[in-house]
Amino acid sequence: MHPFRKPLATLAAALALAACGPQEPVPTQTPAATEDSRTPAQREAERTPYELEAAFAKAGADFGVPADLLKAISYTETRWEMVRGEVEFEGMPAAYGLMGLRGEKLSEGARLAGVSEEAVRTQPEANIRAAAALLSSYASELKLDRADVGAWAPAAAKLSGIDNAEAQAQYIHQGVYDVMRKGAVAQTPAGDLAVALMPTQAQAKFPSPGVVSSMSADYAPAIWRASPNYNARPAGTDVSMVVIHTCEGSYSSCWSWLVNSASGVSAHYVVNESGSEISQLVLESNRGWHVGATYDCNLNGGVMCNLQGASVNNFSVGIEHGGFASQTSFPAGQIDASARLTCDITKGQTIVRDSYHIVAHGRLQPSSRTDPGPNWPWSSYISKVQGYCGASGNIVIDSNQANNDTAKGYVEVTGTSWASSSNVGGYYGSGYYASPTAAVSEPVTFYFYLPAAATKTIDAWWTSATDRSTTAPFIITNASGTRLATVNVNQQINGGKWNALGTWSFPAGWNKVQLSRWTTAGYYVIADAIQVR
Repeated sequence: MHPFRKPLATLAAALALAACGPQEPVPTQTPAATEDSRTPAQREAERTPYELEAAFAKAGADFGVPADLLKAISYTETRWEMVRGEVEFEGMPAAYGLMGLRGEKLSEGARLAGVSEEAVRTQPEANIRAAAALLSSYASELKLDRADVGAWAPAAAKLSGIDNAEAQAQYIHQGVYDVMRKGAVAQTPAGDLAVALMPTQAQAKFPSPGVVSSMSADYAPAIWRASPNYNARPAGTDVSMVVIHTCEGSYSSCWSWLVNSASGVSAHYVVNESGSEISQLVLESNRGWHVGATYDCNLNGGVMCNLQGASVNNFSVGIEHGGFASQTSFPAGQIDASARLTCDITKGQTIVRDSYHIVAHGRLQPSSRTDPGPNWPWSSYISKVQGYCGASGNIVIDSNQANNDTAKGYVEVTGTSWASSSNVGGYYGSGYYASPTAAVSEPVTFYFYLPAAATKTIDAWWTSATDRSTTAPFIITNASGTRLATVNVNQQINGGKWNALGTWSFPAGWNKVQLSRWTTAGYYVIADAIQVR
């Protein structure tokens, strides 16, 4: 790996069980990774699924709770991940562990199970036992028939912390008990297939969810569940951004909290974990209350600086997603449903479909939020949005390999003089490469694959500053090795946007665009991103 290649985001160790004009710097060597940087709690979380299967069984036996119920609640809450939650909504404490325990329930569960609160937050067995102890106490309080798994539904509803009757019913019937009826399966981070939760005929003894007939006014596939927590956008404000959030909890608990007037927060949409349901809570024309920060364009590549200091809520649409910033991956169905929704929003509001206008909550509010977390699949997500909106023929190759669909395009760096940087705003993605000019090529090469011969326009993105080359040489070469053109551009101007280099006919295969260092000395050349359209 090139020493200045931008690293992939570090994956949080987590569990999935079955049953987030300045001068450019002189390059410096990247430190080597340590042999094992995991914390004891993270190592603890990577137990085998078979050990955890036994942990569910033991906790169930010790506290008189059906083990299948424990597993189904865990799947509904966290998809069997040992999450370390964050605060997404004020008034809703962070959730922890396989069971998604939070706040007073975490404390009470720890007390009843005879374990420490820290153990509940960090150790799978302790987390399961705390939830089992709580459920057992609820069963006694409600005088449930412990032998009838369907009779446990009111206890599961109470553990969820959901107050809204419709959301409670959805959580029980379409969540916990649906998992027990159909079974579920997952893989460990190491790829080991876990044991499926066997189907059961469990029927929840709990009021069924009502028939929801009110559909969204803005997005036909969505269900309309009105939140009182909104106000009018400032007069003359154009909607210009989509903000991606995670709920830090389950879908049902998320939308139910956002329609509660006591919460004081909202989002325009919430997407469930499987992608099978979306709720709209606030009209896109109205101002939702989903980002607690004013806009700082320096956090967003130096774009839209005319909005500096304005509330992000003034000009954005917020999408919450059932799940957690700490989870290792997001379900394909959820990503697909969300991408279709974002496409529809950007069409209706004429929002640019790129990484500066479809943005993470954590980028805009870094002092207190990280969602949707390091494992949100940004490259494929934005590609899906563009594809659903009819831009599927475009290929973007970023200088950050983590943002690339490497089946379509990838980047290679030659030599040791290229430094990863974000010193000058207006970059594409998360930064760019910079190198001093010299009498040597040592290019950054952007490869792109075409399945068939086609005529394509090539665009380049860079950041502008007074130390940039005015003759930065982009070399266009086809898959047969024929140099089609060398285009020299002035990188002191036109930064922070796509600039057309030209249009050429390319054969099928791996074609390339290279930015060389070989030009007038005393400047820097900037390799940021290439677009093929």
